[in-house]
Amino acid sequence: MELNNLKPATGSVKREKRIGRGQGSGHGGTSTRGHKGAQSRSGYSRKRGFEGGQMPMQRVVPKFGFKNVNRVEYKAINLETLQTLAESKSLSAIDVQTLVDAGLASKNDRVKILGNGSLTLKLEVKAHAFSQSAKEAIEKLEGTTEIL
Repeated sequence: MELNNLKPATGSVKREKRIGRGQGSGHGGTSTRGHKGAQSRSGYSRKRGFEGGQMPMQRVVPKFGFKNVNRVEYKAINLETLQTLAESKSLSAIDVQTLVDAGLASKNDRVKILGNGSLTLKLEVKAHAFSQSAKEAIEKLEGTTEIL
């Protein structure tokens, strides 16, 4: 085998179908588009969700519900998470920036502290919201809660 007799495997390379280049090419006339109809015309583009004339799914399925534009989304963080974070980094105060640095929230998140798990450390916690049980658990250990 030399460089001058290298060639691709048989059947791996197909010739380009040259459309609209006269009757002699075998692809002249209608240029493989058939006769008449939308798909034979220039400028045709199929609509998204088009199902060949069958009623499209987005028109069959009814609309329902609504999105409340005034809804406030909170990133939920439990007391057990605060406990493990405070133990691992020996913290006495936890705020949103501490949680962002630990990778528990992103900088644009509103943080809500929830009361799942147990807390044994006295902590100063600053967050956007607290559940009733979380607030009670923090203040039971003489910790403080501050709403931002």
